[in-house]
Amino acid sequence: MKRIALSLITFYIACPCALGNRPNIVFLFADDQRSDTIAAHGNDYIQTPHLDRLAINGLSFTRNYCAGSYSGAVCVASRSMLMTGRHWHRIEDTRDWENIPTLPEQLGKTGYRTFAVGKWHNGAKTLTRSFQAGRNLFMGGMADHTKTSVQDLLPTGELTEKRLGKHFSSTLFADAAVGFIESHSSDSPYFLYVSFTAPHDPRNPPPSYRKIYYDNRPPLPKNFLPDHPFDNGHLTGGKRDESLASHPRKRSDISDQLCEYYGLITQLDSQVGRILDAIENSGQSKDTIIIYTADHGLAMGSHGLLGKQNLYEHSMGAPLIVSGPGVPKNRQTNAFAYILDLHKTILALSDTPVTADIDGVDLSPLFKNPNVQTRDSIFLAFQDKMRAIRDERYKLHVYPKINYTMLFDLEKDPNEMYNLASDPLYSEKVADLTELMKRWQKTVGDPSPLSVPNPGPKEIDFRTIERTLDRWQPEWIREKYFGGRKDPDHGN
Repeated sequence: MKRIALSLITFYIACPCALGNRPNIVFLFADDQRSDTIAAHGNDYIQTPHLDRLAINGLSFTRNYCAGSYSGAVCVASRSMLMTGRHWHRIEDTRDWENIPTLPEQLGKTGYRTFAVGKWHNGAKTLTRSFQAGRNLFMGGMADHTKTSVQDLLPTGELTEKRLGKHFSSTLFADAAVGFIESHSSDSPYFLYVSFTAPHDPRNPPPSYRKIYYDNRPPLPKNFLPDHPFDNGHLTGGKRDESLASHPRKRSDISDQLCEYYGLITQLDSQVGRILDAIENSGQSKDTIIIYTADHGLAMGSHGLLGKQNLYEHSMGAPLIVSGPGVPKNRQTNAFAYILDLHKTILALSDTPVTADIDGVDLSPLFKNPNVQTRDSIFLAFQDKMRAIRDERYKLHVYPKINYTMLFDLEKDPNEMYNLASDPLYSEKVADLTELMKRWQKTVGDPSPLSVPNPGPKEIDFRTIERTLDRWQPEWIREKYFGGRKDPDHGN
């Protein structure tokens, strides 16, 4: 393997703003958004005019990944990696990140005004030392989008009492972001972090937005299955995400949930448009880097799954678009990227010192040449239950608890449907990727074995799985997916 270390590219391409006029940075963070849910990236069934606008004005990364998770709440690990710049195996204190400086903390020390909006799922202690102020902050993992409790972070480092937001979640967060942009009058550059809770469930967009897709339905994923074909280690025991539809998955239920999911994305897109307009109207668009990404993807019926607690492309892949000074317009790159790479990239773009203990790659050389190679493989890991490795063409999945392996040819089979691992013609490829995986494990400090002496059963009886109904689902979703009654706005 030519390059395996996380820190690979050390040269730096300067943003035109960086010399004496460091750029503003606006970081827009979606929650649970699949990489294939942007019209400009090839989805003809979804309406995302403002994300399309961002893509036309920037560089899109087609192979951007979350590196995996230590928790079923994958967003917690993803955000931890972004904020610390470390792979999750190298974050010993997963809640407080003890003795690890955060991205906004470092920016603040070098003269940036740092401001937080929206979801913060990593504890108040990390928030208050990371940002100088914030508004409409949601301290948690998920909520009914119509009933989001928010707080403000005062310049004193104190959080105000919780209050119920008056608008839909994405609108609420965009309000705060637009307000900050419009009121910013300092000569200091700013780092504005806007973390949405959409399109995370509950999948309850405003009725008009879900009706768009009820009336013009997107197709089911090409790799839709009624149930996952084996026990991947995260299906039993009342797993919340996988409880959001019954077993076996009904095509009608998945179709409806896709409509609702797409509705959340389109409503989110409208609020991204407001933020983009505010940046343009501020007169600082030529001095502002805009980054749009998500913490990870989501299954939404692919492979019989609903959640993100798996290592398929649909769940670990996430959109990434960068726009602004020094970034090419209307270009794409297939260079391998991790979300955690954005930590080092932002430090480089802001002319902030990069310490040796930060993982990841500075992606900014791709702004000059989108064909630059960042790394030759991607390693994915979920708890001690799943491992995956991919190179340019092939992807190997390993399930240590059941001693099961899958190999996919992503060039011919991008939906990961045809397992080649038992074909003798591919035995050498399986062996090569297994060795590559072991080298990656050593690099990131992953101690998990790739097999066990007494594996559990591969088979699973979905009839025995109890579903968990969480308190955040609105009544109509409870009735529709847990009680059998249709959404009154459904039209059926």
